[in-house]
This record gives sequence, structure tokens and C-alpha cells, in this order.
Amino acid sequence: MAPATPATGPGAPLSLDKLLLKGNSEKTEEGLEEDDDKEFDETLSERLWGLTEMLPERVRSVTGATFDLSSSVAQKMYRFSRAALWIGTTSFMILVLPVVFETEKLQMEQQQQLQ
Repeated sequence: MAPATPATGPGAPLSLDKLLLKGNSEKTEEGLEEDDDKEFDETLSERLWGLTEMLPERVRSVTGATFDLSSSVAQKMYRFSRAALWIGTTSFMILVLPVVFETEKLQMEQQQQLQ
């Protein structure tokens, strides 16, 4: 009796190695892109929120309190700077500009008298 040799025809079963190689070679670029599209689309804020679960509750509460305090201070500073700029600008226009215009007018009159 002759030893059995593996069949090599089109209907012959494939070995495990050939099946693995065939599966990898059949994936095209489109297939790889489709695999990438299957990933979840999440925003940066969603990703950061998900990362907070790995931190202890104390760290999360301190971070939240710090953020709230920073936001509050930034809002108050904005309101203060807006009010200070308005007060400074209107004060300059009311108190300083008339003096500047009058001194300019006097200088013009002196120059005309010299000519």
C-alpha cells in the first residue's frame, strides 16, 4: 500500500497553515478601513469623563472643586476688568481730553501770534 499524500486539487481540504494564510491575504485595504470604522466615535470630553472612573473619589471631588473655583475666579476677574476698563475710559474722556484739547488750542494761538 502506498502512503497517503495530501490532495492538492481544487476540492481538496486545506491545512491549518494554509487557512490562516488565506484568511490574512484576503483582507484588503477596504476591509481594514471597515474595521477602523467599527470603532466607537467619542468626543474628547466623553473620553476624559470615562477616564475619571479610574481615579479615586477624593481626587475627582478636589479636581471638580478646583475647576469650579477657577471658573468662578475667571468670571469675576472678567467682570471686574470690564468695569474697570469702562470707568478708566470714560474718566479719561471726561477729565483728560478737554485739557489736552485746550492746551493744543493755546499752542496753536501762540504759534499764530509768533507769525
